[in-house]
Amino acid sequence: MTTTPTTPATPTTPNAPTPDVTITVIVYNDAERLPRAVASLLRQTHPAIEIIISDDHSTDATPSVARELEASDPRIRYLRLPENSGGCSAPRNRALEIARAPYLMFLDSDDELPENAVALLLAAHREREVDFAMGAVERIRVDTGHRSTWMAHLVDERRTVDGIEAEPGLLFEHLATSKMYTRDFLDRHALRFPEGIHYEDQLFSAQAYCLAKSFTVIPQPVYRWYIAPYVAQDAASISNQRHKLSNVSDRIHVQTLIDDFLAESGHESLRQDKDYKFLKHDFRMYAGDLPYRDEDWLTGFARIVTPYLETLSPGAYALLPRAERVVLQLVRDGRLSEAQLAARGLGHSVAPRETTADDSGCLYWGPRLPSSDWARRELDVTELGLDSRPFPSAQFRHEITSVTPGRGMTVDLTIRTYDPGLRLPVGPQRASVVVAPGRRRLMVPFRLDPVRPGVFEGRVRVDLAAAPLPVQGFDGVRHPLLRLEQQGLANTGVLLAPLTFPTLRATRPGSLRHEVTVEPEGKAAGRLQIRWRPVGVTARVAGPVARKVAGPRVRRAARLVRSALR
Repeated sequence: MTTTPTTPATPTTPNAPTPDVTITVIVYNDAERLPRAVASLLRQTHPAIEIIISDDHSTDATPSVARELEASDPRIRYLRLPENSGGCSAPRNRALEIARAPYLMFLDSDDELPENAVALLLAAHREREVDFAMGAVERIRVDTGHRSTWMAHLVDERRTVDGIEAEPGLLFEHLATSKMYTRDFLDRHALRFPEGIHYEDQLFSAQAYCLAKSFTVIPQPVYRWYIAPYVAQDAASISNQRHKLSNVSDRIHVQTLIDDFLAESGHESLRQDKDYKFLKHDFRMYAGDLPYRDEDWLTGFARIVTPYLETLSPGAYALLPRAERVVLQLVRDGRLSEAQLAARGLGHSVAPRETTADDSGCLYWGPRLPSSDWARRELDVTELGLDSRPFPSAQFRHEITSVTPGRGMTVDLTIRTYDPGLRLPVGPQRASVVVAPGRRRLMVPFRLDPVRPGVFEGRVRVDLAAAPLPVQGFDGVRHPLLRLEQQGLANTGVLLAPLTFPTLRATRPGSLRHEVTVEPEGKAAGRLQIRWRPVGVTARVAGPVARKVAGPRVRRAARLVRSALR
């Protein structure tokens, strides 16, 4: 590995005590958030730490901010690379060269550590000799504040794992920042972050898992990962730049490096587990974006991924849900427009528009029989029971073909329903659009008329002013559903909207004033999306009062406020 000269970090005070843990904060042009990241380290309940701010040659105010932070606490050192490396690896590796502690951690400048993260991971090391300890990662949406645990099922119980072969599913947790490593482990194996590539965490973590004799998992959060899903594409993190074909190439390149490492290090037995992780996690993210990509992008994507998909373990494909296997095979077969249609159903039990049966009665996705034995195996949707499942769980496909504003807060929808299993009887069908911004729901009945066998179409006018709202108002998003009824049974499915249509916006009148927006979802399946936002006195008074009043008094207090406002 070529070592790039760096601007030396400020030397430590002579005879300064050796810290227990060195935490490297990598930063590039992030002067605004760097102080927050460092502050989370200064709040650690275990104070015997060293903080290295490793700056990948920022061109904004980061250097001056970093030097101010360095001057504020003797535990902070500032290291500046002489030129930008374009990735996370070089600033981490340069910091490793000067780190003084026997235990090492990494933090990105836009994230934080919970205040007891160091104490928890260090305790796990001191309890039992392991090569690294890892904990839960708390994901925080910057737009909504919603919190969730990354790969929660992998870190739900405390345990020590004696080699990754004992739990290969942990390959899914590929973050380098959720772990505390021993310096001896990294040095003994000359384990450093690969420079000059993206998705370096995936290769580094795969190597660490394979090289570690044992590691400890704890269920407590040790990292706060801030997610900005709607940031401008050019400002998005590397992992969120999936709109770039270079991003696809980078991800595939890292996968081949991991494959080579598994073979060279004697861990070929992990190949199916690693391939499954790629299909279920990495490819799945791109699959969710397919409906929004143009023809040139789709062609380029297929050209990049298909050769690699051909090398993956058949057993990895067999572990996937059928809907994901269908998308994969359609991409491999070059049926890209059909892959877009199939991708819109991922995660929502959406049926294909049509199926084709062979002489044996097997059903296949799409309008024609697959061209190879492998394709038949992957596109076989017989197991979905499209013609046999109980009606409440039967799969249909509901697509909105037009969205038209009406008077007031009404919106006219033209809906086409596909019934490839021919579950619905011949003739008109009873249907309803269901909207539920609160506990009570608005059900708007309408009729679906037959167009041809297995296809129905109807029009419905939805008056959003009639949607029952909670007494304190509602601030959030709902996706309307379509409900079918047959012999006293009901079936409910998602409504797929046109991927683009003009945003419709109106203000709900009355005591519960809300701005209501009708728009395409803009991600994943592309469902119809309705957004409510309290305005006026609803936002200033009714909602805040209701939220402050506890338990059974909420409704009564909110009603009193609304009555007074009238």
